[in-house]
Amino acid sequence: MTGTKMEDNDKNELSRTLLFQLTLGAAISVSTLYYTQPMLGMIRSEFHASVSAIGLIPSVTQIGYAIGLFFLAPLGDRYDRKIIILVKLCALLIALLLSFLSTNLSMLLAASFMTGIVATAAQDFVPAVAILSPSHSRGKNLGIVMTGLMLGILLSRVISGFISENYGWRMVFVFALTAITSLLLLSYKMLPNFEPTTQYSYKKLMLSLFELIAKYRALRVVTLSQALLGLAFSAFWTTLAVLLQDQFQMGAGAAGAFGLAGAAGALAATLGGRLSDTFGPLSVSYAASGIALLSFALLFVMDSVALDSRFLLLVVCAVGFDFGVQASLVAHQSIMYGLDVGARSRLNAIFATGLFFGMATGSVAGGFMYAHLQTRGLAMLMTLSCALAIILKVWQLRSKEPLG
Repeated sequence: MTGTKMEDNDKNELSRTLLFQLTLGAAISVSTLYYTQPMLGMIRSEFHASVSAIGLIPSVTQIGYAIGLFFLAPLGDRYDRKIIILVKLCALLIALLLSFLSTNLSMLLAASFMTGIVATAAQDFVPAVAILSPSHSRGKNLGIVMTGLMLGILLSRVISGFISENYGWRMVFVFALTAITSLLLLSYKMLPNFEPTTQYSYKKLMLSLFELIAKYRALRVVTLSQALLGLAFSAFWTTLAVLLQDQFQMGAGAAGAFGLAGAAGALAATLGGRLSDTFGPLSVSYAASGIALLSFALLFVMDSVALDSRFLLLVVCAVGFDFGVQASLVAHQSIMYGLDVGARSRLNAIFATGLFFGMATGSVAGGFMYAHLQTRGLAMLMTLSCALAIILKVWQLRSKEPLG
């Protein structure tokens, strides 16, 4: 037993205004995880850090996010989600202020870790949409908020690259502080209160996570598969700024503008959901993972082509694997959310924790492989990780229990 009661809301349609606010909340919250990525080269220069050391910034951020997801996200089933969101946003303001004031790499790493923990507010907005939506429009509304989440990731890199290139990297945190303050006030005014769906103690709530993991093989498969894809995804994005600086003499602005390639990912969120409804989420997962694998593999020839063609190839690869990884994410979420509608916060905590531990691993491994083997080493890591994700799902098909 997971100790939950069914949630439903078939009486009132979720208003467009509230849906927009929830989508905006998810986008602004998750963006704080990615602001540092385009400006790692600038931070590296100021703090005189090595490539491997500077790669720890996104890594500890993702580790903090994973820890926050696992230990805090389940509270959404036990307490009023509005209060949880407001407390996390207040803590996020403190973390961003510490990042702005950082005078050395150690201080920035500590602030980044705290940012990761409380940026999990993004994952409180997503289940809120599922709870407030009537059953006939729940899927559509979840697709909208996930598109917003991905646009937040995309635009965070573009905004960060532009601001840091023109005004310095610390001004990025000033922008982030302003955005989170506005979101805090908006959430306090507009968010409704949420009734808890379980009366479990915190200890029982956490133990129920392991019950869910043991109970659902499909949860284990899609979580590990997406973690492997997230590893490859993060390995690229966390080394991109250094790669562009080393091979093309491009700064933070170019790294941020590269985030525009992630527009494919935002489109994939909606498209992946619709295709999952038509062909089944598992079929979409295979196709999307295949696209990502081919895109990663193309990077093997990057060092063998002319400089101009090399840059174009990098853009094509970024568009391809971003589309593939994000479409796989939506397909895997479709499988995961259908397992137990009364434990969505905990299912989401398990899934997202696995994903972001994978991404944190990718941040470290990507920096290591690029520092020692350059682009070919990076391509080797990403291709192998994506291939393992596909092999895992193929192997699990030998079981009689369907995945989706």
